[in-house]
Amino acid sequence: MKDRDIRDNLATEQYLMNNVEFDEPLVLFYIEKPCIIVGRNQNTIEEINSDYIKDNNITVTRRISGGGAVYQDLGNLCFSFMVDSDDKNFGDFKSFTQPIIDALHKMGATTAEVSGRNDLLVDGKKFSGNAMYSRNGKTFSHGTLSLDVDLDVLTKALHVQKDKIASKGIKSIRSRVTNLRPYLAPEYQNLDTEGFRDKLLLELFHANSLDEIKDHEYVVSAAEQAKIDKIKEQYYYNWDWVYGKSPAFTAKQRKHFDMGTVDIRYNIENGKVGNIEIYGDFFGMKDVNDIKQKLLNVKFDRDEILKVLNQFNLDDYFKGIPEKELGKLFTP
Repeated sequence: MKDRDIRDNLATEQYLMNNVEFDEPLVLFYIEKPCIIVGRNQNTIEEINSDYIKDNNITVTRRISGGGAVYQDLGNLCFSFMVDSDDKNFGDFKSFTQPIIDALHKMGATTAEVSGRNDLLVDGKKFSGNAMYSRNGKTFSHGTLSLDVDLDVLTKALHVQKDKIASKGIKSIRSRVTNLRPYLAPEYQNLDTEGFRDKLLLELFHANSLDEIKDHEYVVSAAEQAKIDKIKEQYYYNWDWVYGKSPAFTAKQRKHFDMGTVDIRYNIENGKVGNIEIYGDFFGMKDVNDIKQKLLNVKFDRDEILKVLNQFNLDDYFKGIPEKELGKLFTP
């Protein structure tokens, strides 16, 4: 797929699975701008570094499959295999990923292997995470292939202080991660992500050129694209799907300032503030209950919370504490 937005690609994948019949397994490859994709059953806020992703314009969305959160950028290649459910057992990741492993071996990454439940490793380090989804007699298994991902950004974008968030959401398990490029044979070392994709396609189809497999290509029609656009809005661009579907959780932020300590505790339900308590030994002419009342039922989102705080002269409530620092303390 040519689109570079993860939300558009996930919507296309979902549409094809649920609406199109194929006489052979479908293979999708897609490449994305920087993004984080959380699993269906995860607490989004718990998985991401909210300040970092906002400041660096990293897209966040939720997929319909399970598993943990992943970071992707233009140095990553996503793949998806779609089959009739009768052909594969749900959860049997190896049967889907083995063709990828075989292709990588031919490209020089001879230590690449399937490991554990749903990971692919090379020299014992993770370069791919996979997830699976089944509905109406079809199953897709999709995963990442880190060719040349910015691992420094990955580490920062997915880093959350564990003492700040507590929930019953399925948590990601952090593993040692690596990129594939150093493990490829010399003739493949300089491939960009598109070239890497094309080489994998040739290996998967045992072809010598892309022209040989052109007749296998599926082209989305304008009518189909209109239906895909509806899926995008219903799911992947929808705040309620991305954040509101998170399980109920608590969040706390505490910081000591020269003029006192402020301790904020949230209960979040359906992605919104269900309850808030503000503790501390700070001074203020006005009662913080004013702020608490305004924050009830507000989305637990930095921009939405700052809109509320901007309605107040915060120095009346937290004397001598910088407004900018309070903004950071109140927001995820």
